[in-house]
Amino acid sequence: MDERLPDPELFRRGGFRLVQRLFAKGDIRGTERQVRRFRAFAQAEDPRADAVVAMFHRLPAGEGRRLFETALHQGLESLDKAPKELVDFFGIVEATPYWVDPARLDRGARAIVRTGVLGLFPLGDMSLMGGYLASRATKSLVATGEIERMASRRLVETAAWWMDVTDPGALAVHGPGYASALRVRLVHAHVRAAMNRRPDWDYDEWDKPVNQVQTAGTLLLFSLVFVHGTQLLGIRFSERERADILHLWRYVGWLLGIDEELLPATEEDAWRLFWLLAATEFIPDDDSKRLAKALIDSHAAIGQDRGAVGKVLSHVSVAVHSSISRIVLGKANADFLEIPDDPVAQGAILAVAAGNFAVETARRLIPGATALQEYLGTLERRRYVDRLGKIFQLDPTYARHMRAA
Repeated sequence: MDERLPDPELFRRGGFRLVQRLFAKGDIRGTERQVRRFRAFAQAEDPRADAVVAMFHRLPAGEGRRLFETALHQGLESLDKAPKELVDFFGIVEATPYWVDPARLDRGARAIVRTGVLGLFPLGDMSLMGGYLASRATKSLVATGEIERMASRRLVETAAWWMDVTDPGALAVHGPGYASALRVRLVHAHVRAAMNRRPDWDYDEWDKPVNQVQTAGTLLLFSLVFVHGTQLLGIRFSERERADILHLWRYVGWLLGIDEELLPATEEDAWRLFWLLAATEFIPDDDSKRLAKALIDSHAAIGQDRGAVGKVLSHVSVAVHSSISRIVLGKANADFLEIPDDPVAQGAILAVAAGNFAVETARRLIPGATALQEYLGTLERRRYVDRLGKIFQLDPTYARHMRAA
């Protein structure tokens, strides 16, 4: 009999144990056979996207990129003689899977939009910071140097991408969210190609770069961890809304090239996959600390060049973001990542969460309040992206990342 394994360290301590007890249903533990099967995906990459990147290098400079962008916006049929790599790639992604339900995508997007800019807090403080505990997945980030050199910009670009793919209607074929998902898939392929060219890449210790396990882990951080992170901050989702949000991210994961075996169909599936990730991937090391410090430093940078007021803003920013991370990750994990510990700020965060919960409860009872909150959340998100775009001059095509890789 293949017995279920004991809970991994991540579940036995800290905030994830609380989240598991509050939200996970039943016994989500994996067995030895399931762990072995899951670990096999750490040697799997994304052949179709990798072939497109190889095509970019084979064709004259800029030509492959031009062909890709044309097919991305106008469809494969808009190209007279498309290279085989693009035919193979777009022939799949333009054929939407049978299980994709546009109505559910729309409901999931509207539930996410309703959180406004508050939804960005779980993204950075829980998803990104928690992801740094998975040390094998951090090796590509450390090798490119992007996070440490440009932590603030990378955080902002991630937030902008997240909002692109979660806008209502954005995931329609050739839509802006669809395009953003496929562009990031190619960024992953560019990084993977760059890491595979490195003579110092340790395949035995780090597995294949940007492999299927790591991409699936990122998907869960943006979906499952986001849902329950926002709930810990007082946001209320119905059971159907949670299911629809996960459905949206299942489709995003499919566009990102994740094997369908690793795409959770239900919330229980997502928890089972998260358990496997916790058991095999969440093994922090010194690189985890470096990346956590870079993220914290990016929060502190908010007060640069603003004198005494700036110092106060920096302190508040670090205290707020660090407190959210500590509440979710738990003391042991947060201490390992050397996240600042401010009990007063943590108490304030919990008080704000209680206030949010009260407001959310009222929203569910007042006719029209949910639609109003969706409208306000949409405005908040648009203003936020517009403001960041002016400051950081964001490039939605990610050309800089592809050149760097």
